[in-house]
Amino acid sequence: MEENKLTTRDQLKIYFETGKYPTESQFADLIDSLRLREDVFTKRELAIFANNLAAIDNLYVNFLANNVGNLKFSIVVSTNDEPDQVISSTDFRSFLDKRYIIGSAPYTIKVKEIVEGDLGETEYYNLAYQLNQTYTIYRLFGNNLNAVSAGFDFGEVESIGLPIQITKGAYGKKINILNTNVKFINKTEVPIQYRIEAVGWGDQYRAEDTVTDHYDLGDYLTFFYKADLTKINQHIKCEVYNAENDTLLTTGYLSAGQNQNSVNGGQINEVRNVRIECSYYENVK
Repeated sequence: MEENKLTTRDQLKIYFETGKYPTESQFADLIDSLRLREDVFTKRELAIFANNLAAIDNLYVNFLANNVGNLKFSIVVSTNDEPDQVISSTDFRSFLDKRYIIGSAPYTIKVKEIVEGDLGETEYYNLAYQLNQTYTIYRLFGNNLNAVSAGFDFGEVESIGLPIQITKGAYGKKINILNTNVKFINKTEVPIQYRIEAVGWGDQYRAEDTVTDHYDLGDYLTFFYKADLTKINQHIKCEVYNAENDTLLTTGYLSAGQNQNSVNGGQINEVRNVRIECSYYENVK
């Protein structure tokens, strides 16, 4: 066999067909076609491998559990064409590590198991993850907060990477969950999505009604909107009302002709029932 030229798989199979007796050189071809643990990649081989790895478009997960003691946290990833895959925080040495998911999108990511470690009475775990690179979703869990538990759905991943980070913090008091009912009304023909944030809490973009489960660390909600208005010549305003007395609380403006992403729509305080109404508007203030 010529130097650095490996025999093809099909040729190797021919050597070992029933009734044939492979020769010494054919066995050598087979051995040369294998990569053994003591083999070292050449720079050329490493470059080819790195280029192939960079071309992978499967979902990958980055996971970092920092200062969480003996917490055990794992997720399960489901695809349509492969068995479920379980990934644990203990699989990662650093946030630079990646675990690629076998199988094709769409991906369903849920919490598989949480075994809490040693938490003080006013300590909680802070879960942070990104469905895309434009915003981060936050959740607190542990002690009396069970909003994140087995079966918790991370939501639809909008990029090829899912970075997940868990830290532990002392908050100096017991934290409680607050609920605000949100009704969303879109009076335009443009698909519009909204997202809500609060202290230690954040949600994904959505276009349907929801109920928050934010915390009494700070009883206020901040609204964000996204919509593609590149082919629209009318501005849009999204108004947030107190649904109990129809008081206008805050307004966000989306400019015509632009792809609006993460538009800040203002903040509200201590309201349990709100209504968002998005409609066309002639002039942006």
